[in-house]
Amino acid sequence: MTRIPVVAGSFYEGQSDILLKRLANSFLKGLGPGKLPEGEPGNSRKLRALVSPHAGYMYSGMPAAHSYLRLFEDGKPEHIVILGPNHTGRGGRLAVCDEDWETPLGTVKYDRQLGQQIVDQNKTAMIDCVAHSAEHSIEVQLPFLQFIFRKGLSFVPVCISDQSYEVCESIGNTLAKLGEKMDILVIASSDFTHFETAESAKKKDNQALEYLENMDPEGFLRFVRGHGLSICGAGPIAAAMIFAIQRGATEFKVLKYTNSGEVTGDKGHVVAYCAAEIL
Repeated sequence: MTRIPVVAGSFYEGQSDILLKRLANSFLKGLGPGKLPEGEPGNSRKLRALVSPHAGYMYSGMPAAHSYLRLFEDGKPEHIVILGPNHTGRGGRLAVCDEDWETPLGTVKYDRQLGQQIVDQNKTAMIDCVAHSAEHSIEVQLPFLQFIFRKGLSFVPVCISDQSYEVCESIGNTLAKLGEKMDILVIASSDFTHFETAESAKKKDNQALEYLENMDPEGFLRFVRGHGLSICGAGPIAAAMIFAIQRGATEFKVLKYTNSGEVTGDKGHVVAYCAAEIL
């Protein structure tokens, strides 16, 4: 089975040639990193995890490009897991979709070896593609991966609807255990504060980011939940950090923080985006 894209033509361009131009411009223009991922990928593989936004590429493509340029420079991992929040409420608490995923740039294979082990070793995880059927947070990461690594891609998509610390800790620990024998990179898909002024969003997000910079995923998740912050992928971020810490990471670094108002000119009603690395 193949999952057909559900936000191609809305969140990002549905035609491959136009999409490639959008991706290139995300790296080169405006709020992007200012360079393309050209030549051969690096080979250091120091990165354990990344945070990347998941809005429409018009708004979040340029900050996302910062994360993917770092991934390209660090090198292609053997296994990639993308953790995304569940915006629709459909499906299970910790849902792994065992289908290949199609985008306008081709097909990204499901990593059956890793995916099955996640389900076997985590009591909450289950094979469930219903949770992914109308969810955009994971889908929008794939064209970036295809752009930087071209071919031979596979991954495991995990949609997290239960963002309790217990569930996030469990999937983080499961991935860390598997990472003892496998080269795994985790991508946490999340936007930051939604629908507030740019000033208010930055203030709240900076407070939340302090916990991540102190490598405190539990404190981060507690702060987000306790203060009602609208960081939709807080659970995936916490899970990615738990994995990264278990795999020896000691640093969380913001690569780019911005908001939709930098594109629209409306600073009174923004969605904020953060690209970050954990290594």
